[in-house]
Amino acid sequence: MHISYNWLKQFIKLDITPEETSEILTDLGLEVEGVSRYESLKGGLKGVVVGHVLSCTKHPNADKLNVTKVDLGIGEPVQIVCGAPNVAAGQKVLVATIGTELYDSEGNAFQIKKGKIRGEESLGMICSEIELGIGTNGDGIKVLEDKWEAGTPAATIFEIVIDDVFEIGLTPNRSDAMSHWGVARDLRAGLLQSEKNDTHHKELITPSVSKFKVERRTLKIDVSVEDYKKAPRYCGVTISGIEVKASPEWLQNRLKAIGITPKNNIVDVTNYVLHDLGQPLHAFDAAKIKGNKVIVRTVAAGTKFTTLDGIERTLHEEDLMICDEGGPMCIAGVFGGIKSAVSENTTSIFLESAYFNPVTIRKSAKRHGLNTDASFRFERGIDPSITEYALKHAALLIQKVAGGEITSDIVDLYPKKIEDHSVFLNFNNINRLLGEDISKETIKTILVSLDIKVNSMSDVGLGITVPSYRADVTREIDVIEEILRVYGYNNITFSSKLNATISNSSRTEDYKVQNIVANQLVSQGFHEIMSNSLTTPDYTALSENIKNSFQVNILNPLSHDLSVMRQSLLFGGLESIAYNINRKRADLKLFEFGKTYHKMLNNHEEHKHFAIFLTGNNNKSNWNSNPKAFDFFEFKGYIHSVLERLGLIKISTQPLESDIFSEGMAYYLGKELIVEFGILKKAVVKAFDIKQEVFYADFQWGNILKVISAKIKFTELNKFPSVKRDYALLIDEQVTFDQIYSIVKQVDKNIIKDVTLFDVYQGDKIEQGKKSYAISVLMEDNTKTLTDSVVDKIMGKIQYQLENNVGAQLR
Repeated sequence: MHISYNWLKQFIKLDITPEETSEILTDLGLEVEGVSRYESLKGGLKGVVVGHVLSCTKHPNADKLNVTKVDLGIGEPVQIVCGAPNVAAGQKVLVATIGTELYDSEGNAFQIKKGKIRGEESLGMICSEIELGIGTNGDGIKVLEDKWEAGTPAATIFEIVIDDVFEIGLTPNRSDAMSHWGVARDLRAGLLQSEKNDTHHKELITPSVSKFKVERRTLKIDVSVEDYKKAPRYCGVTISGIEVKASPEWLQNRLKAIGITPKNNIVDVTNYVLHDLGQPLHAFDAAKIKGNKVIVRTVAAGTKFTTLDGIERTLHEEDLMICDEGGPMCIAGVFGGIKSAVSENTTSIFLESAYFNPVTIRKSAKRHGLNTDASFRFERGIDPSITEYALKHAALLIQKVAGGEITSDIVDLYPKKIEDHSVFLNFNNINRLLGEDISKETIKTILVSLDIKVNSMSDVGLGITVPSYRADVTREIDVIEEILRVYGYNNITFSSKLNATISNSSRTEDYKVQNIVANQLVSQGFHEIMSNSLTTPDYTALSENIKNSFQVNILNPLSHDLSVMRQSLLFGGLESIAYNINRKRADLKLFEFGKTYHKMLNNHEEHKHFAIFLTGNNNKSNWNSNPKAFDFFEFKGYIHSVLERLGLIKISTQPLESDIFSEGMAYYLGKELIVEFGILKKAVVKAFDIKQEVFYADFQWGNILKVISAKIKFTELNKFPSVKRDYALLIDEQVTFDQIYSIVKQVDKNIIKDVTLFDVYQGDKIEQGKKSYAISVLMEDNTKTLTDSVVDKIMGKIQYQLENNVGAQLR
């Protein structure tokens, strides 16, 4: 949002610099992201002064040039060579002095330098209108009236407007500050609280509408509002005998300074009042209003309507429209229609000022993909109390710049007044939340400076009334926040003593467990991601587990792609993978903690999840090595490392059949599902234009928090040596390592400590339907050294069990 410093000074007397103003606004929460300079004429005629031509003689070496002596009001006259045919002694002219930058018709700068022209020294340039950009006459130099003194800056003669414009990053809740008046209100509160406090900062200077009057009642437009929920307040008035033309310079400069291109005097006034007071307005050509009647209503779905940009739009049955007896003229609060627009032939207008329901306007604007200055304000909630005042202000401005007379009484349909908010403010709560005792008088002063009325005061607190234009201030905590931002976050003092408390809380607290897992994965080269909880409903087509009936829909979505709450972390992760792959980062190790959201029969549920993603290669290509892609066993190793770090060792395994995994497994602890993981099907990743293999694990974080223990167990290291034996097994393809692991461990749980798979082979050297597993068995006895006879006995049992349970053969 752009705010003009000069414009602000119309509302409040300022004796501080733009830089100081920006600091105060930022401290108040209206963050100034930058300050730019506006000049009504590029360069602002800086370095251009009035010169008095004392003499003018022919150039000795050029017939069409003259050598002049010019008084610039700096003492000694300077010599300037000039080629204009109308230059003469005695003239008052405009001189660009040495170092001045002028601009050509394309905006490119060129600097006036000291030089010689045909052998004669020239210390400046006597300029024409076109060279300075102040006119279109380039036939000769600009000759001024004799009244101007030599040395007078040209900027003072031609009233060049120079302004500082603040770029304010306005937060969505601050609808009250979407105008120069609103910003001035906040600035006044900040000035009254700051060291720059002065009596002349106390009052805001608001535009007077006392001269508004109805000259003749010759053009009456009837108004009917069919839905006051969508249009709680609607005002209008007619103005006749106007002349549509270009706006005066002052109005054009006001709009240009904040980045708005002037159109004509009527449209410019409506834009001016919008940015002046924050009240959007719309002007209709009164001659084009059929039946002399304005009807505020909805229309049938599918109705065609052409907006001012020439685009035909299909209306929705909930779009609020401004209609006449012939049909719609304007999408209320969003965009006008082309048929009722003001043109150069317009002589009378119907001027509208209204308060529309924010939700209604937001839905229409998003539905049609329109984002206008008017909808931006209506969506966030404008001040319903100034609807008529802004209308009068605009009507007087139109009379000033376009002539005409008021030809009807103001129509003001406002059946149910929007009331101010009543709040009780407890002093103890203020000091408790702010962490500092603020005097009651300071609190009262701040509230009054924010137009918050203090109705009653006691030792306990204040009974206050918050103006209706502060739609974001409805609770006690909101008022306390207002007090804090005006008092100044930087003015809250902190103790120089730092107190620390040693926590003995359990490690099973959610954030602590998350940190344990996150730290481990980061040390293994993973990066954490945070995906948007809002997503597209189109993802339901990718999995049967994501059902339309379970979708939690957003009432006022920003777009279709952000219209529902996610039911899985999978698709947000795949979006991140696709984003990185498209930017040449294809080797990814990612994880995310987050919630999923589900609509059940009678309520809504949210579940905590933890997801891991793996794709690409685990090492980069080098001169002595080739890149190696991540495989299932490496991914499974990361899953086991997480579980082991959490102390979840006694897990059971089940095969996983899922429409998102081509190969997958599920781990349980008792009856609690801990994690499902595997290789995503090509059809799933193809939907994100991912052409490489992606591994995905979905941990049920809520279940993990239920089963992990706060107790940490320690085991003494075994002082007796371990023994390792290897087996090469020929087995059927469908036999899994988990089956082998369980069989081997059951042989002797006390002695067999671990079973690992270190090689897998499938190829033409073994028969079809078979595969080769090489496993390693680690054995230890905590009471004695294992002898060969004991080891051989155990190995015999292992061989017997594998042969009989899975048909394994030793190779």
